[in-house]
Amino acid sequence: MQKQVAVDTYSAPVLDLPLRPRRDRLTGELRTSAFQEEIETYLERHPHTQHVDLLLTDLNGCFRGKRIPVAGLSALEIGCYFPSSLFVINLYGHTVEAAGLGQEKGEPDRVCMPVPGSLLPSPADPDVTAQLLLTMLDEDGSAFDVEPRNVLARVWRSLLRRGVRPVVALEIEFYLVDRRRGAGGLPQPPCAPGTDDRQTRCQVYSLANLDIFADVLKEIERLAILQGLPTSGAVAESSPGQFEINLRHGDDLLQACDQVLRLKRLVRLAAENHGLDATFMAKPYSAFAGSGMHLHISLVDVGGHNIMAGLDGGHSALMRDALAGMLHLMPASMALLAPNVNAFRRFQTGMYVPVQANWGVNNRTVALRIPCADRHNHRVEYRVAGADANPYLALAAALAGIQYGLEHALPLPAEVTGNGCDDAAQGRALPRRQCEALRLFQGNTDLSRLLGQRFCQVFYACKLAELSHFERLVTTTEIDWMLKNA
Repeated sequence: MQKQVAVDTYSAPVLDLPLRPRRDRLTGELRTSAFQEEIETYLERHPHTQHVDLLLTDLNGCFRGKRIPVAGLSALEIGCYFPSSLFVINLYGHTVEAAGLGQEKGEPDRVCMPVPGSLLPSPADPDVTAQLLLTMLDEDGSAFDVEPRNVLARVWRSLLRRGVRPVVALEIEFYLVDRRRGAGGLPQPPCAPGTDDRQTRCQVYSLANLDIFADVLKEIERLAILQGLPTSGAVAESSPGQFEINLRHGDDLLQACDQVLRLKRLVRLAAENHGLDATFMAKPYSAFAGSGMHLHISLVDVGGHNIMAGLDGGHSALMRDALAGMLHLMPASMALLAPNVNAFRRFQTGMYVPVQANWGVNNRTVALRIPCADRHNHRVEYRVAGADANPYLALAAALAGIQYGLEHALPLPAEVTGNGCDDAAQGRALPRRQCEALRLFQGNTDLSRLLGQRFCQVFYACKLAELSHFERLVTTTEIDWMLKNA
């Protein structure tokens, strides 16, 4: 017999549904809870639903879970069970035993509860399949502190307690690639549909590229509307087959990151439906730009006033403190912002990616950009994270920097007015190798305090194991260079 578990719904979207008793269409029982109302409303809109995908997000931002019959949906009101080791699965699908949540602990289960407002059509088959996000609780009923969603909630709450409310908008880049691999099994840009005309040239803001891949972009837009994702259109980026999709700003930070992961899932599925692959890999091509995830962050007070803007329209003292804090913790946060070996290949001089912890106004070459905006929209664009980063953890790292800056009186380095992407640019150098980033992350007690000690220990163990596995591999490049020359 499962025990009723109280779930912390702090910051979850509020369901604007009447809590009148209604008879559950699946069980016939009389229900009054918000979750049962959510189910009932969903099934009225999607009466042919047969299955539900239950989704949890691991450290790498990958969905893990299972598919259940729709008849089992109502029982989730008191939760379901998943092993806590789900959060220490590495990129190649194995449990990292060194993280301490696997066999050593007996692979214990934890209760997982539905995230309110997350019951939506699945892009895999929206007519008959739904999807539902879950969040894990610890043994005492508190939020499981290793779950990335809960790591972000921890930092978010700390800022709210200070009377500071973040408002965020996320942008994410991706590539459409040919399903047939090129020379050496490497990815290659797609051909225009129905032709052998392969995209090979860089054309930033190209409307022609939007026209060429209009069908798949329309499919992405259709699925985004079906899921209620607040997208604001696609932009053709600088490289062939590369696009960016922006999500509109909001003050529910968990929902903002939920939306990014839902968007990534539907983009991949839409591409597959059109005979393509979509990748959020940070650096799929050596010769072309990498894909990033940019975080637009502003801060408002309890009255909704932007407190990053000064009375004169410039930067407030609070904004300068926030900038200084983000810059201070940025090198140690790189393990979260670039979470694998490939992610660091994106940080190359001349590729419009910041390689220094620096800031500037209306300058796309710096790590922290202050975009052109009126006083109400005064904000910072955090430009470091890769498209492959876990959005909860990337945003948590940025907010941890803000919190640190508000706690300490740090001097703000001088603004960069020229090319901030150069190795000689002003600012603290960011680590360019995962091993260096992990060393800085492990040794930073401030991040451990702000993000949670157990989470930081688990994340470090998982990423160190991934890196160690990668470094044991012998690559084709090594064979080509050294087999006959060493």
